[in-house]
Amino acid sequence: MDLPKSLPERLYLLSYDIERRRLTNRSRLGYLMRAGILAELLIQGHIADATGGPEARAQVLADPMLDEVLQQIASSRRRSWQHWVGKRHRQALTQVRDRLEKDRRIRVERNHFLGIFPWTRVTVRDTRVVRSLLTTVSSGVRGGTPVARIDRRDAALVALAAKSRLRAGLSRSDWRAARSRVDALGETVAPIPRALHKTIEAAEASAG
Repeated sequence: MDLPKSLPERLYLLSYDIERRRLTNRSRLGYLMRAGILAELLIQGHIADATGGPEARAQVLADPMLDEVLQQIASSRRRSWQHWVGKRHRQALTQVRDRLEKDRRIRVERNHFLGIFPWTRVTVRDTRVVRSLLTTVSSGVRGGTPVARIDRRDAALVALAAKSRLRAGLSRSDWRAARSRVDALGETVAPIPRALHKTIEAAEASAG
């Protein structure tokens, strides 16, 4: 068993409910994928936090999914982190799903309800990967390891899961009790977790 290298892929798999054999958090999952891509770019040093939003620090990347977002940022005027979390979020969800399917980490069944409405069912092939990610989140939230010593991707995994209200095997009370620690973990990819939270709030307020 090996984990995907990129943060968005890990977040996607973390969203899978092993018992119910389905994805959770569906309405927020696209925003979570965009936030994961931005966090991966930040961790790798390809973008940086600047006044008014992210700034591109690289020219071209070998990874097409990361490069697409990098080029969007590089070719645009300075826009807020919240703008970039929301931009093309449905496309980001499809890209991450397709990559995981290509790597045979998930199986995707495609069909049409009543022969008209398209639907997909996602199944994770090796649920040990999901369990490993759940353990990472639990350790990050409940563990005694100093925040500064936690791997940046692991810290980002916890912070972004929290801001998208992804349960990840923990109860609401667990998340509430660890709020200050989660905020500290989020500083490793600040200000992306806050932007994710604001984007989801704005989208749900608009839908409501």
